[in-house]
Amino acid sequence: MITEILPANSAVSGGYDVDNSVRLFADTLMTMTPSGAPTNADINTLSFWCKLSAIGTNRSPIFAASNGGGVDFRSDDQVDFYNAGGSLRTTAKFRDVSAWYHIVLRTDTTDGTANDRLRVYVNGTQVTDFAQRTNPDQNANTHFGSAAEHHIGCNNNAANFFNGYLAEVCFIDGLSLGPDSFGEFDSGSGIWKPIDVSGLTYGKNGFYLEFKSGGNLGDEDKGTQTADWSETNLTVLDQSTDTCTNNFITMNPLDSFYSASTFSEGNLKIVSSSGNYSPDMGTIGLSAGKWYWEVKIDTTSTEDMVGITGNQRLSSGSSTSHLGGMLYDFAYNSYARYYNNDGYVSYGATFGNNDIIGVALDLDSGTNTIQFYKNGSAQGSKNITHVSSTENGFYNVSAGDFTSGASMTFSSNFGSPPYAISSGNADGNGFGNFEYAVPSGYFAICTKNLASNG
Repeated sequence: MITEILPANSAVSGGYDVDNSVRLFADTLMTMTPSGAPTNADINTLSFWCKLSAIGTNRSPIFAASNGGGVDFRSDDQVDFYNAGGSLRTTAKFRDVSAWYHIVLRTDTTDGTANDRLRVYVNGTQVTDFAQRTNPDQNANTHFGSAAEHHIGCNNNAANFFNGYLAEVCFIDGLSLGPDSFGEFDSGSGIWKPIDVSGLTYGKNGFYLEFKSGGNLGDEDKGTQTADWSETNLTVLDQSTDTCTNNFITMNPLDSFYSASTFSEGNLKIVSSSGNYSPDMGTIGLSAGKWYWEVKIDTTSTEDMVGITGNQRLSSGSSTSHLGGMLYDFAYNSYARYYNNDGYVSYGATFGNNDIIGVALDLDSGTNTIQFYKNGSAQGSKNITHVSSTENGFYNVSAGDFTSGASMTFSSNFGSPPYAISSGNADGNGFGNFEYAVPSGYFAICTKNLASNG
């Protein structure tokens, strides 16, 4: 069984923090060719943290060597691992788009025990149940670390791209290391969390990618491989602060059954379907706290809707209700209207292309409230149903279009924007990067803040 978590050492003060990840999608990739023979052609370790943005796609390779090795998320959501002529396919299916996974592939073809030549660990625990298994021959040369082109974010033909986030990508040339070299279980919560890996010995062709340089995401300054990774179609906007130690909310493609939207940019950009107008929702439900986020209208529809829902549309079986059309829905409409299940009233200003709608949600007051902003200007506070009285006891971030037959494109900024902003404002805890000032006492929706303010 694969443990799926919202890993964050937010539960532990003074823990090791990972600052950045890279957001991969569509045709984004990185390549590097080691300059010569590895330290040891039979022994190495690959470690990385990943957060999926899609499941059930036509294969999503994370890592590949052009001479045959790789890590491949399959269309059936199992994972294939290849190295040194051996292969492993998990029985477990990886389907959580809200959590970070830590994966270690440990290779040692000198081992006399065949099943120990390739070993896989997920979130600190060894995987022993495989749907398919082929062990490498003893003393077979590995593919990883050889003088062949290596890829991150695609297969060895630079196709079938990975859709998700990567952080703390480490390759150790010449050592077979277990997961405790890269992470540990928190003594209080039992959550698997990363540790500082900068002191590891990486070997001649080893590398460590922190993704800390937005203008050069392939830069590596702690590994020993001298050739940095070359980026294709990656920009500073693909650097993210959504990491395995501070997990940010995204929009949820698994809750898009009725809305049938198209997701991209790490599930932060959405094109709504012209055939349905049920809205999309976020990955984290909110039951307490004061929260802020922004939504940029990239391309307007007939009427755009930004707000929240306390209604679980999948359980109610609704494919035709727009945001604001069901009980516990509350939304700001681009025609200067405020919608809930009772209908609408005039509210605020109209909005359209390139406008940024801020949302401040207060679930701590006796009377819960929501306040919308247009380009930083408050449009007026509204009372909403107390969160404890909603269908599930929490609210979801939500957005969508009003009219079937129309389609809107919007980008959500929960603190790590997928679009360029002209300013840069953090919340009171120092988290998030927003276009407009975060209202006092409100916070970005991330696990660090949920631990202290949720």
